[in-house]
Amino acid sequence: MATAPPTVPAVDIDAAVAFTQDLVRLRTVNAAGAAEVERPAALLVQRLFTAFGWTYDVVEVAPGRPNTVAVVEGGGGEGPTLMFEGHIDVVTEGDPADWSVDPYGALIRDGWLWGRGAADMKSGVAAMIYAVRALQLAGPFPGRIVVGVLCDEEGLMLGAKAFAASPLARSVDAVIVCEPEGYEVCTSARGGIRLRLDLHGVMAHGAMPQEARSPVVTGARVVEALAAVQTWAEERYGTHPHAGRVTVTPTVLLGGDPDQLNVIPAHGVVGVDVRTIPGTDHAELIDRVRESARAAAATVGVEIGLTVVDDRPAVEIAEDHPVVSALVAGHRQVHGVPPPFGAVPGTTDGTILTRDAGLPTVVYGPGGKWIAHQKDEYVEVREIGEYARVYAAAARTFLTGGAR
Repeated sequence: MATAPPTVPAVDIDAAVAFTQDLVRLRTVNAAGAAEVERPAALLVQRLFTAFGWTYDVVEVAPGRPNTVAVVEGGGGEGPTLMFEGHIDVVTEGDPADWSVDPYGALIRDGWLWGRGAADMKSGVAAMIYAVRALQLAGPFPGRIVVGVLCDEEGLMLGAKAFAASPLARSVDAVIVCEPEGYEVCTSARGGIRLRLDLHGVMAHGAMPQEARSPVVTGARVVEALAAVQTWAEERYGTHPHAGRVTVTPTVLLGGDPDQLNVIPAHGVVGVDVRTIPGTDHAELIDRVRESARAAAATVGVEIGLTVVDDRPAVEIAEDHPVVSALVAGHRQVHGVPPPFGAVPGTTDGTILTRDAGLPTVVYGPGGKWIAHQKDEYVEVREIGEYARVYAAAARTFLTGGAR
């Protein structure tokens, strides 16, 4: 006799949607010099954890920047530890006049929930919390679940770095990162290298360019050189089936003063955003940028210095890893079909958790992959409940499978 498939734990979808709205209404912009960023949203999360009777710790990673991490014991005996992870800081909304809705109104209209952080990633945070609550209420399960609501993902990922260094991280067997990925199970994430090139030339009168060594001209030549570096990297590292190719993108070009158009400046800056794929040798690539930029600068007689502002590796997890298989099974259980595999176009806290703590991470969450950081950000309301149900089903599969 055929065995009926297990039922998906019943999620309080209305509460998950309402909690998403509550989070979106809080302006938790990751702004330099802000007295506090996540704290108002973290307090909201902590009140909910308290209402659920969950044990949690709050670690102030920086002033006004807490990590809130709950541990939910299954009560069903020994088993693995699964972590759900999300962040509650957001990028700036920019000019509110550019939005067609209030960026912090959390308006629901036409089946969409609008606002900064709706997709990236307050809906994911709400979905993972209510998924764990649903699994808990459905009865005992083996092992335990760590619910990590971390700070500073939109900055230098201080929250993920702090958690990765904690004793609790060493007990985690796998992590589901609940970033928006448009129904894709992302088994890889592109790496990120942020570079600053400082150009040091010689100042002179605009009428006498022969007396100058111009960082402005140098900057233009460096940008051309970076295009050649990207071509080299594409040939050197090839194309990843999900993450695509390495990109080397100039993002900042500074030099001179608009109020002094008759002055050739002495100094300039070129900023570079490099995105890598699994298998990329970051040290080799950084050296290639350095040497190419120096060669371009030498044609103008300008000295150049390179600073690595941040360096995050590309990460990847096998498609048959137990946490990936559990997530695929959960998606199939809710949607009736298997999900596609994909890659995160940028980096997530999962990148740091893998790099610093060796934790296997997979990324899957509500919201479109490309909507993050844009005006009129939104998430489809139905997705919040769908993802919560998938999370609950995936967690039960992973934990009862004894992934350890």
